[in-house]
Amino acid sequence: MKKIVILISGRGSNMQALLEAKLPCRVAAVISNRADAEGLNIAKAHGIPTAVVEHRDYPDRDSFDAALAKKINAFHPDFVLLAGFMRILTPNFVAHYHGRLLNIHPSLLPAYSGTNTHARALYDGVKIHGCTVHFVTPDLDHGPIIIQAAVPVIRDDTEQTLAARVLHEEHRIYPQAVRWLCQEQIKLGEQGKVVFRYRKQTGYTLVSPGVE
Repeated sequence: MKKIVILISGRGSNMQALLEAKLPCRVAAVISNRADAEGLNIAKAHGIPTAVVEHRDYPDRDSFDAALAKKINAFHPDFVLLAGFMRILTPNFVAHYHGRLLNIHPSLLPAYSGTNTHARALYDGVKIHGCTVHFVTPDLDHGPIIIQAAVPVIRDDTEQTLAARVLHEEHRIYPQAVRWLCQEQIKLGEQGKVVFRYRKQTGYTLVSPGVE
């Protein structure tokens, strides 16, 4: 059975969705860069080992990432999952876990990489927003895309209501991506694209607002 390590920085809602999804893999540990991350208590309640590598204890990103990698490697994971992990990782760290490092991002990448995605989407007046699971590369939030979910932007949406609608979909697609990965249904191909080994995709149109 494949082993995974989950990295968090805060409440860990995506981590909780992964823990509750009954995935065909074992969560070896949950690691945070903040000792006060709420998600650590959720992980402990699920019987998952936890660890903290405080980024503030290190003088620079390279030394923090080296310590983080050492802690991760102690659990010998097959895959490492970023679930609200609010640190930009160095190229050396990303290269070490090439093809084994996933992230969930609250936008339909490549649109709205970085932070404040919902506010930016509302400001631009887009009609469809969503979330993306992708392999992590040194190019921030631009790694090969595994799966996306789209939601309509409703006329009276606020940043909070839109974020809640997107988060619901995050909790659906992240476990699905990890399930595919652990079952070896997907991999990161040599050309830097996601390869689906056994799955056929169907096509349909998503329109928002709806066409009458």
